[in-house]
Amino acid sequence: MKKPLLFTLLLFTVSIINLSAQTVEEIVAAIEKEGTENSQLEELAYQLMDLNGPRLVGTPEMKSAHDWAVNTYKSWGIDAENQQWGTWKGWQRGITHVDMVSPRVASLHATQLAWSPSSGKKGVTAELITLPKIKDSMAFAQWLPNVKGKIVMVSMMQPTGRPDDNWEEFATEASFAKMKEEREAMEKAWDENMKNTGYSSRTINKALEDAGAVAIAQSRWSRGFGANKIFSAGTDKIPVVDISLEDYGMLYRMVEHGAKPQIKIMAESKELGEVPTFNTIATIPGTELPDEYVILSAHFDSWDGATGATDNGTGTITMLEAARILQKVYPNPKRTILIGHWGSEEQGLNGSRAFVEDNPKIVEGLQALFNQDNGTGRVVRISGQGFLHAYDYLGRWLEAVPDAYKNEIETTFPGTPGGGGSDYASFVAAGAPAFSLSSLSWAYWNYTWHTNLDTYDKIVFDDVRNNAILTAILTYMACEDPAKTSREKAVLGINPRTGEQREWPSPRSPNRKGGLD
Repeated sequence: MKKPLLFTLLLFTVSIINLSAQTVEEIVAAIEKEGTENSQLEELAYQLMDLNGPRLVGTPEMKSAHDWAVNTYKSWGIDAENQQWGTWKGWQRGITHVDMVSPRVASLHATQLAWSPSSGKKGVTAELITLPKIKDSMAFAQWLPNVKGKIVMVSMMQPTGRPDDNWEEFATEASFAKMKEEREAMEKAWDENMKNTGYSSRTINKALEDAGAVAIAQSRWSRGFGANKIFSAGTDKIPVVDISLEDYGMLYRMVEHGAKPQIKIMAESKELGEVPTFNTIATIPGTELPDEYVILSAHFDSWDGATGATDNGTGTITMLEAARILQKVYPNPKRTILIGHWGSEEQGLNGSRAFVEDNPKIVEGLQALFNQDNGTGRVVRISGQGFLHAYDYLGRWLEAVPDAYKNEIETTFPGTPGGGGSDYASFVAAGAPAFSLSSLSWAYWNYTWHTNLDTYDKIVFDDVRNNAILTAILTYMACEDPAKTSREKAVLGINPRTGEQREWPSPRSPNRKGGLD
């Protein structure tokens, strides 16, 4: 028994010696080779987006995805766990089907919003009405009884379903200018009318529900062909659906012409009470400085109008793949590597804020955090986030990165600290060096950010591969750096919007009990 044990120990010792003897260039080359020749990104994307689906906080699909991530890490020999940080309103999306039933029959492109109350098995059938032109809130209060038994349309009808770049390419200059002028006038009038009601687009749904409306129809166009933003319902008892620009415009014109269109809304859903919500945290232990940390960061949740592929499925699989590569190429890091998949980023960075609040020693020991969130594109921007000496260490780490993965990256030093936007800001507010790996757009804001089109087919895997390799190399360099990163803050400049000197953002506590008040 002793000989096999001694032989195993000898092999282990030799492997450690060989690893420590490897040069930076050799480790970087091995990272690049593994990420290029043995990429798991397509399979990870399939399992996360297609099989697990959208990851709205409080849904069974979100919990299923957390469990999948833990099991995936364990299959690679990486310890991982789901850490509960709060609870949320439990809800599960069911079948949505919306049809016009009068004055003719047509199936409409529509979906229910997040946390929408169910229409029930029989659905809701009623006449559509639009918001009238209102002089003031008193006049709106007098009009409100008209909504009883009706489905109310609460969005402006768009004058065109063509995005601006399409107009710019094909329209005459005068025609394009005219369209924009007319649209701006419509938007201004709509906003003023909404203000006159005494409500906002976020609060009016509840007022209409209380007045007896049986459902709400909206259309939040994202200024791209076929793209609508899908957020939350804002009602307690009646369903809310988003209808495509094309169908919504048709219905709106029918109402304006007195055709009295009726639609039937089937929007099944389940309310599941109060459910736990989690961060998934994976760990590759450090061998020399285990109480110092490099964190790979990406929010795990998504809105659920689609499967959350570029927000933030691509950030998620980037960090999964980077961790897999590191476990294979660099399994004994000098510092501890943590991978944080944060819950409820979309409702206010709640998961990462909870982690910062609950783990002061990890925040104190943070060497660096790398966060990726804004889409499928390759990384093109890194800011020093207001840390005075960020150039010194980020510059050293980037030097080791092959040109193919960094030649498009623009750096800003010392930069200004992010006050929100994504999870790195939770750590920056606590004074810890955390950095956003900001990506090339690929029409992110119009076509995939929080839309019904954010699906697997929008992923550009060559760019995501680039990002996974870049992240793995930066993590390796941050782990091996003999120096602890400086947290000295730069003197911040003047905010051009306010004319006042910028202040470092303050830490904010998370909402640990969401959607239940």
